[in-house]
Amino acid sequence: MSNSDPNTLTGHDRPVELDDERALEAFVSAADVALVEFYTDGCGICRSMGPVLGNLARELDVRVGRINPRDDPPLVERFDVRSVPLFVCFVGGEPVSRRAEGFVGGDDLAEWVEANAAASASDGS
Repeated sequence: MSNSDPNTLTGHDRPVELDDERALEAFVSAADVALVEFYTDGCGICRSMGPVLGNLARELDVRVGRINPRDDPPLVERFDVRSVPLFVCFVGGEPVSRRAEGFVGGDDLAEWVEANAAASASDGS
């Protein structure tokens, strides 16, 4: 499901498909903590992350989104997207950590997001 107004979905029941940089900004700004996957349509690993992200969206108190930056060179440059999937953890609307290691299991990804959220909270961010 594509949605140019990410505020109409909670992001807590499934990953929100983000259409462009404006939608990405609105999505991460509306959340205390957000996880965003940068993906491409032809990426098999990205497709295999779908169920993992769906589970995280339901189980964690974070918003989960997905964006395909293929047709947006400034977005690719801004987030230095060199490989996909790229996961970026946002806290308070700001990117605080990123990882691009291929497939990441649900427990590992959840621990990473929670650790970044906790570290940012303790830093006063």
